[in-house]
Amino acid sequence: MSKNDHEFLVQKIRTQYTEKQNTQLDALKALDSKVKRPANVFAYLFGSLGAIVMGSGMSLVMTDIGTVLGMENTMVPGILIGVIGMIMAIVNYPIYKKILSSRKKKYADEILKLSDELMSE
Repeated sequence: MSKNDHEFLVQKIRTQYTEKQNTQLDALKALDSKVKRPANVFAYLFGSLGAIVMGSGMSLVMTDIGTVLGMENTMVPGILIGVIGMIMAIVNYPIYKKILSSRKKKYADEILKLSDELMSE
């Protein structure tokens, strides 16, 4: 192993054990994440739930699961459940944008203040 490789490896290990300095840039990144995370979590969960509901409706229509559950006519309930799932998937993005917009308004002053301080340095 060359001397440069050795020094690089030592420095890499050393940085794992040194205390990180919290900078304004780290604070800005954390604040940005704080703004976006709730909207993203909602969108992923609600979108997944909508896909599961839509898939359940499709399963009722296309398979014999309904007859196993004791339903004679699965077409109408399957279509209704599928449409509900589609509606959930369709409204997911507008709800996400609304949540994100309200969070941006709430934290805009702090983010702009921090970013102005960083830009002036």
